[in-house]
Amino acid sequence: MTNKYEIIIYWSDEDGVYIADVPELQGCMAHGNTYESALANIKSAMELWIETAKEFNDPIPEPKGRRLAFA
Repeated sequence: MTNKYEIIIYWSDEDGVYIADVPELQGCMAHGNTYESALANIKSAMELWIETAKEFNDPIPEPKGRRLAFA
């Protein structure tokens, strides 16, 4: 299920690392020195986020996939 959530990865000049964010999973973020390591780390963080939500009976949002924004 974690592979259906949108993942945003960007370079942070301030931190000197790639930041990975999953907007649908509030607070689920990770980082890495390379794009690939940020992606691997966010996949682990997503699994932990979902496991923790299940443990505490918190709601788990359904993946929406890619979203389009219009100005």
